[in-house]
Amino acid sequence: MEAAILEIIAALRDGGRTVDAAWLDRLVRRHNRAAHDAGRTVAKRRLLPYYLQVRTSDPARWRSWNVDGATEERLVRLLKMKPRRTASGVATTTVITKPWPCSSDCLYCPSDVRMPKSYLANEPACQRAEHNYFDPYLQVKARLHALSAMGHVTDKVELIVLGGTWNDYPEPYQRWFVRELFRALNDDEPYQGGPERDATAHGAIGATATEPSAAAASATSSSSGVGAPVGQVAARAARYAAWGLSADPKAIAASSEATQRAVTQGELTYNQAIDAMLRSDPWQRAARFQTAGWDELEREQCANEQAARRVVGLVIETRPDLITPEAARTMRRLGCTKVQMGVQSLDGAVLAANRRSTDPEQIARAFAVLRAFGFKIHVHTMVNLLGSMPEADKADYQRLVSDERYCPDEVKLYPCALVASARLTEAYRQGSWHPYDEERLVDVLVADVLATPAQTRISRMVRDISSTDIVAGNRKTNLRQLVEARLRERADEVREIRMREIATDDVSVRDLRLECVRYQTSVAEECFLQWVTPQGRIAGFCRLSLPDAEAVRQVTGAEPPISPTTAVIREVHVYGRVAGLGTNEQGGAQHAGLGKALVEEACRLAREAAYDTVAVISAIGTREYYRTLGFSDAGLYQLRQLESAGAAQAYGRAGGRPDERGANPKA
Repeated sequence: MEAAILEIIAALRDGGRTVDAAWLDRLVRRHNRAAHDAGRTVAKRRLLPYYLQVRTSDPARWRSWNVDGATEERLVRLLKMKPRRTASGVATTTVITKPWPCSSDCLYCPSDVRMPKSYLANEPACQRAEHNYFDPYLQVKARLHALSAMGHVTDKVELIVLGGTWNDYPEPYQRWFVRELFRALNDDEPYQGGPERDATAHGAIGATATEPSAAAASATSSSSGVGAPVGQVAARAARYAAWGLSADPKAIAASSEATQRAVTQGELTYNQAIDAMLRSDPWQRAARFQTAGWDELEREQCANEQAARRVVGLVIETRPDLITPEAARTMRRLGCTKVQMGVQSLDGAVLAANRRSTDPEQIARAFAVLRAFGFKIHVHTMVNLLGSMPEADKADYQRLVSDERYCPDEVKLYPCALVASARLTEAYRQGSWHPYDEERLVDVLVADVLATPAQTRISRMVRDISSTDIVAGNRKTNLRQLVEARLRERADEVREIRMREIATDDVSVRDLRLECVRYQTSVAEECFLQWVTPQGRIAGFCRLSLPDAEAVRQVTGAEPPISPTTAVIREVHVYGRVAGLGTNEQGGAQHAGLGKALVEEACRLAREAAYDTVAVISAIGTREYYRTLGFSDAGLYQLRQLESAGAAQAYGRAGGRPDERGANPKA
């Protein structure tokens, strides 16, 4: 491995050589052909972890390699695995809540008794959750460890909490779960190995979450190779193991096999199975541990404002019928900035046919409540549901993205796929539901992409469901690529965000222009400000909401979340490779003044529209950033009083916009 690393370093120092992914592949193949011992072969995915391990654990050896800062930056970029994982500008970390009874019972929903409703044990995030006892602290540690090993910067983290319906869980559990997410980012505890290894630290049994025992603190991970202390990680794993919970997928699958068969065959409901599991002694003991008060959560939130790894977004998943002003206030207090909401369809008959416990009016009200509170709105919608047809699917999606009662910011656009444990199986057997063939499915999705406006991002088109779990429906993991290939053939203009992102590409800030897309919703006029290249690609954006005071009052009640004269910045996002806090990668868009310029333009537009204050629904880890832009803490939001036009112009000349960088701000 060292010989390969040294050859890469030498090549990077040689300015006349082209060192790219193809060159690296050739190097790996050449080294493996020369290896006589299978244990000494070179794997591309292990090169960067090896380099980082030597730099950390054997500094003398690393210094002998004589790697300067510029060479190391190129080395990390070359060896980084899956660069799109942080191409959106943040390190996305998905965590899964524990299995819990669901207050709905949709026909298409999988009923895997090892997982929260609608999720499957073979999905990557679910595998990580089960491997870590569904503990949020351990899940975050494991995910950040993996991202760091692949060469990704992890100091700006978007936390995505999935796993069924968030509002079905008790509030003490919600507070505990979020507190532990923040705790995992606030401390420097390494994730060394995994629960199966760490669970040997039985001295941790009975220790509290904040004070692991001395035995746990001195425990070491056999996988680290350097005897590094793993205290909190080991203590938690040991505690769950001592309570009788398992993190071994094979053991869990074997123990739940009979129950799963009964649920799949309809002899037992998913909720009955989960109720029985949660009443068992191991889960009862865990439940007594999984509770927290607001003061405990708020301490961790405050600590995260200055932490090395900061939360720049907190996302939760729920259903429209459970979104109320009271629920929105609680979610905001938790630090939530974005809500994923299962819409699936706007057709009442289709929703009823699929036993979906919501209707179009509840969906519209949920949109209004979330937008009134300033949340980003990320919806799930499905094509090919029972009772729908391709042309109806196209019309339904068109309504979702254009009707002012809806207009989501992001969309997960999924085709319905049948898994054995879903109750849709009976309709499939009877012939009343069947999956679209590939041609028809791609045609629907192409039409949906073309209908998507410039302010909306289609984040996904397939679930991470293993093809072996799918009884009928799309099994192709490259479905999105098929859709994008068809779009390129048609040469139609695509406006949706994801296909326009600069991703990992370099961008010249001086070539960007600032555009404003205006659209109306049921409670506000929305201004979507976007930095775009001459080719229309997007480098950053801001969502400014100009609320209608009376409409907000009608959906939120007598105590609206903000004053009638306050505009709301719902999101500021700059794309490109993740730059570390206080740094800027050469050629990258982050930390080039684009976000600051977006905020200033939003304030200017709000002032022109006669608002005297701007609120921002800031994430906990971005509070400090917004304070530098003149915002002050005010309950659930941060507020900035709008200065006079003359003062605003002076601020712009002083550097409020990146004019000096050559950018051309236009609204």
